[in-house]
Amino acid sequence: MTYAAKIVLQLPVSNPDLLEPFVETAAWPNRTGGMADIFNSVPKYVVSSTLRDVTWNNSHVIAGKIEEEVAKLKAQPGGILLVQGSADLVRLLAQHHLIDEYALHVAPLILGKGKRLFQEGDQARLQLANTKPYKTGMLSLSYQPARQ
Repeated sequence: MTYAAKIVLQLPVSNPDLLEPFVETAAWPNRTGGMADIFNSVPKYVVSSTLRDVTWNNSHVIAGKIEEEVAKLKAQPGGILLVQGSADLVRLLAQHHLIDEYALHVAPLILGKGKRLFQEGDQARLQLANTKPYKTGMLSLSYQPARQ
């Protein structure tokens, strides 16, 4: 199996305090059991133009030629590369055809502002791969680039 860059966008919830234990990466290295064991053991790749060193177990910084480094990761045997919440990174990977799947989560919430995933003029042909509705009104949509 090869890596697949799977894009997942996390939308804000009405109570951000509920997400804090999951988004604060500084807390995970000190936790054990369940998800903490998984998060602490899997390889983590941080794309940054300023960060040079990471202390979280099994973490690596990608700086410089991001598209080349991601292409190398995709060529290795393994699991899935998951990108969360970085529109700039998603756009870069899409420009280089490195995204195998877009997993978009639509919440019944209109914020009225925010960073756009796709810029004006961007074009991509996508094919619906999966849908999943939730009782809360949230909808998960999975798309793959359409093969020409």
